[in-house]
Amino acid sequence: KTRCSQHPQHPTTTMAQAAVAVAGRGLGGLAAVAAVPALFLFNVDAGERALMWTMSSGLKREPYKEGTHLKIPYVMRPVTYDVKARAYEIPTNTGTKDMQNVQIHVRLLFRPDIERLWDVHQELGVDYETKLLPSVCNEILKSIVAQYDAEALLTMRERVSQEIRDGITERCDKFGIIIEDVAITHLNYSKEFAKAIEEKQVAEQEAERQKFIVQLEEQKKRAAIIRAEGDAEAAVLMVESMKSYGKGIVEVRRIEAAQQIADTLARAANVMYLPGGQNTLLSLGGK
Repeated sequence: KTRCSQHPQHPTTTMAQAAVAVAGRGLGGLAAVAAVPALFLFNVDAGERALMWTMSSGLKREPYKEGTHLKIPYVMRPVTYDVKARAYEIPTNTGTKDMQNVQIHVRLLFRPDIERLWDVHQELGVDYETKLLPSVCNEILKSIVAQYDAEALLTMRERVSQEIRDGITERCDKFGIIIEDVAITHLNYSKEFAKAIEEKQVAEQEAERQKFIVQLEEQKKRAAIIRAEGDAEAAVLMVESMKSYGKGIVEVRRIEAAQQIADTLARAANVMYLPGGQNTLLSLGGK
């Protein structure tokens, strides 16, 4: 009979396997211990609030503030809300009073009312902004824009923005949502209407230019009339002076005119005076 020989395991190998097994059990125990805080504790970060749902009494009204809080696993479940102000932009296509199509983008800055957070959760849920804000904003925008002409939306933009802000704030407040700010970021018209506005502005500018030209011509006419009236009065005075003093006044005016001409010629750089009755180079050409 052939006998199979068995080799006994080395003592060092047996001890190493035992050490690995003990270490594995130790790490498993540490992992279990580390998982205990995650089961019994939860954190509420800065800018957040949490509502606690329990199997016995449902959702509690009092929200949890920032910090670390206790909970019972599988019996209590926290629902976290971000209570910081956040931005939400809503585009809307609507019509004006004069049946012009206009596209408006409105940016909202909102947050939930902490004191009414329980009502927000009961009526709308965690994703309250996607359920409430688009419907409310579209309704308010359509109702207010329909009260104005397309051109009035441009000239009265601040007033329109204030009415939109008041309407959205009032409606959202009924649901426990606080609106910090409302701003119109885009206001676009159709290409045809934009072109019509541009042509109208050009026409208005041309009309203003023509109005200025007419006013300028009227001023020129008034100036000519005033000048003619002055000349007529001067002529009358001249005639009266001649009747009273003879032609002496004419000689005086002639002397004054000669003095003015002499002063002008004296200041001219290209005028040369030659004494009369003397031989000069200019007379060498002949008689």
